[in-house]
Amino acid sequence: MNSFKIGFIGGGQMAEAIIKGLQKNGLDIKKVYVSEPSEARKKYLKEETGVNIVQNSAELLNLTDVIILAVKPQIIKVVLSELKGSVNQNHLIVSIAAGITINNLEDGLPDFAKVVRVMPNTPAMVMEAMSVISKGKNATEDDLDVVRKIMGAIGRETVLPEKMMDAVTALSGSGPAYVFLFIDSLISAGVREGLSRDVATELALQTVIGSAIMMKETKKKPAELVEMVTSPGGTTIEALFFLEKNGFKGIIMEALRGARIRSEELKN
Repeated sequence: MNSFKIGFIGGGQMAEAIIKGLQKNGLDIKKVYVSEPSEARKKYLKEETGVNIVQNSAELLNLTDVIILAVKPQIIKVVLSELKGSVNQNHLIVSIAAGITINNLEDGLPDFAKVVRVMPNTPAMVMEAMSVISKGKNATEDDLDVVRKIMGAIGRETVLPEKMMDAVTALSGSGPAYVFLFIDSLISAGVREGLSRDVATELALQTVIGSAIMMKETKKKPAELVEMVTSPGGTTIEALFFLEKNGFKGIIMEALRGARIRSEELKN
């Protein structure tokens, strides 16, 4: 990884998370550069991480091999137009801009440009991201390996065809919000049954964390783990009956379908 110089166009929270993850994994911070319009943000990143700050995208391209587009989707066309005249065949362009397709990126860059699209999620802030990676027509397997190492610094990563990105957006992209809502619902339920909010929060949070780790470590199917908790005629089966009766699983499935459809609509 230290053989590459990495540049970020945009210095927001996701860029910050990746920079800190790279630092944690041994990347020499002297090889990381950021172009960011906000003076306050530039000052913060410099003080917090020691990253190099550059004045514009052209300067960034001259200094780096891998360029990560960490900007809002609304300004991606402007950023691509700024890059188009300076990108060369050695540059690897990596976009983490939500909803921006590989075609969008390739259309705004020279025909030879090597492009990779990534969909990370917000647990990147605590180095527990799930990032899904898709490559453009000119990107190589070696380019994919570079991006996997970068995104692996903030959590887990996998490679999928871009046609799956709308489903990815609905599941792992938006997924943290569903989990937070579920945790909030557990907390409220605990309070309703007489627990203090602090106690209910601790119980709910550790239950979710422990359950996720248990599933990951045991590699058991969810149904097997449900069975482990469920005794005949007990409290768990009573709650599960109520959830099934009211369409809990179906609600989640329909919610994700709605998110996937909305993701498709936003591209048009």
